[in-house]
Amino acid sequence: MAGQRADSIPRLRLTVPAEAGNVALVRHALAGVAEAAGMDRPGVADLETVVTEACMNAVVHAYPAAPGPIFVEAEPGAGVLVVRVADRGVGFQPRPDVESPGSSLRLGLSLIAALSSGFSISGRVGEGTEVVMEMPLENPGPAPRIRDLDVEVEPAPSGVSITASDAALLPGALSRAVSAFAARRDLAVDRVSDAMLLAEAVSDLSADAFASRPPSFGLADGGDCVEMIVGPLAAGGGERLRAGLELPDAAGTLERLADSVAVEERDDGEYVAFRIAAAG
Repeated sequence: MAGQRADSIPRLRLTVPAEAGNVALVRHALAGVAEAAGMDRPGVADLETVVTEACMNAVVHAYPAAPGPIFVEAEPGAGVLVVRVADRGVGFQPRPDVESPGSSLRLGLSLIAALSSGFSISGRVGEGTEVVMEMPLENPGPAPRIRDLDVEVEPAPSGVSITASDAALLPGALSRAVSAFAARRDLAVDRVSDAMLLAEAVSDLSADAFASRPPSFGLADGGDCVEMIVGPLAAGGGERLRAGLELPDAAGTLERLADSVAVEERDDGEYVAFRIAAAG
């Protein structure tokens, strides 16, 4: 990713296809991270605005010939949340500030500069564009403990992936991303709620299941269902994850929120696939 520091892996990374429908997913996920880091409501609203603009610029301009990915990174720091939005497209081509009527998402890159405490945009023709924004935390809380990783993190095998270098960042981001993804697939409201509850439970358990590996989640459209794919896990991580979903006093298991759960063995480790159908 353009501009990525060599000495550490970003704290939270989302990889999504450059499609307008995925912008809401990114926006919701980062709002969850921001709230957990102590950002106040006006700050979250500003964050959602600048993230929308940066992502939409990539959606509209980055890949005119063929589909491609958008990479989004969030790093809670001292008093700010640093957000990077990058692509591997044709290079820096910002939209003009004057937009056509009815295009409510197209607010202009100048708005990003106005709402952020720090802003930069870089890129080269044919090599992609990176937008970096620093959003102030008006009520900053303690930054989550972050492991520095010296290996590149491969996303889970899916069109949308969420990877974190510390499980503390996941609960808000993952449940909101799953909610936005599920809503796009026309799931009933109760099934969207099931998907969110399951995502929250899985993210809470991910630290133990992943051991020393960074948590990685994939979201996929299974046709008549939404799939959440967790992995790669260390040996036995799939069963530990499933065991953690069991409720106390033999009250059942949160697995029942999904229509099917499967542990799959792959070359790089174990994966757990949760499938939630459109109708329960």
